[in-house]
Amino acid sequence: MKRTLRYVLFYSALIGLWALLAKLQVWPPYIFPTPWGVAETLRSGFSDHSFWIAIGVSMRRMLLGYGISVVLGLILGLGIASSRFLEQTVGGLLVSLQSLPSICWLPIAVLWFGLTEKAILFVVVMGSLLSVTISMETGRKQLPKIYNMAGRNLGARGVRLFWHVTLPASLPYIVTGLKQGWAFAWRSLISGEMIFVTLGLGQMLMMGRDLNDMSLVIAVMILIVALGYLVDGVFFKTLERRLQQRWGLATAA
Repeated sequence: MKRTLRYVLFYSALIGLWALLAKLQVWPPYIFPTPWGVAETLRSGFSDHSFWIAIGVSMRRMLLGYGISVVLGLILGLGIASSRFLEQTVGGLLVSLQSLPSICWLPIAVLWFGLTEKAILFVVVMGSLLSVTISMETGRKQLPKIYNMAGRNLGARGVRLFWHVTLPASLPYIVTGLKQGWAFAWRSLISGEMIFVTLGLGQMLMMGRDLNDMSLVIAVMILIVALGYLVDGVFFKTLERRLQQRWGLATAA
């Protein structure tokens, strides 16, 4: 209850300050719109379904690209952690590539796939693949050997050993990698949509710029932040808590 009250007070004060600055016209209205102007843009955008369409298109791309990166990342990370050769070769390369900003994959995507959906999908996958792979590798390497020894003594082998021992013990690292991967992929997606100028939230940001409509720009930014918060602050936290309780890594509240 106290946390909710703090959130309400903070955002109320923030909106109040925004409204005050807009009323004082510290900046021209076309540069610094009012909160009610942005609220009206949000209302009209949802009423004519343009925001719903943009959100749907962006989330479809995001889920497809992120899903591919998760599957590839888990397989690749497990393989690197299980092979000294892969760890010394591919593992080192991935660590180096992680320092590369996701936006750097855009020129390659354009040259390989042109201005197509495949190009955006490639950018999303590359934006999150490295984080998921490295987290899976770290989780597997940090697993105490005694866990696998105990599992084998109890008769677990192969898939059963992985499912009942390796996976639960690696969950904290895996979930962290999934969260980071989602954040990187989300930023990569919006950047790609802004450049490729296709349907999506990124395209609506560019539309606001082209029309000199700051209310639209801020409204879309609010949507992007809100969706990011829902996924990271609600979905992933709930998933992390339930997985920890399921595998005995945390006590149920």
